Amino acid sequence: MAELVRVWASGDAIEGELMRARLEAEDVAVVLKGEGEGPYRVGPVYLFVSSDDEARARAVLDAVASGAYALADDADVSGEVEPEVDAEVAGDRDV
Repeated sequence: MAELVRVWASGDAIEGELMRARLEAEDVAVVLKGEGEGPYRVGPVYLFVSSDDEARARAVLDAVASGAYALADDADVSGEVEPEVDAEVAGDRDV
């Protein structure tokens, strides 16, 4: 079994949860530890990953820090998705 290595630390427990979620979204298994656990999430938190995933985790964390995952200012974040209709399939119908 590969050892765990610390790849990230913060004094903000909420930021720690967000970074954990981003790593998990990228299929990186992560362990969050620190004083930010429990019902009152205050204090430092640390993210640990397997040494096998360290390079990939650091690449994701660097991308987050650089703004690579940021949305454009005019991005639609309403959650509503308009269906795409192929004009050829729709025929004479108004699309």
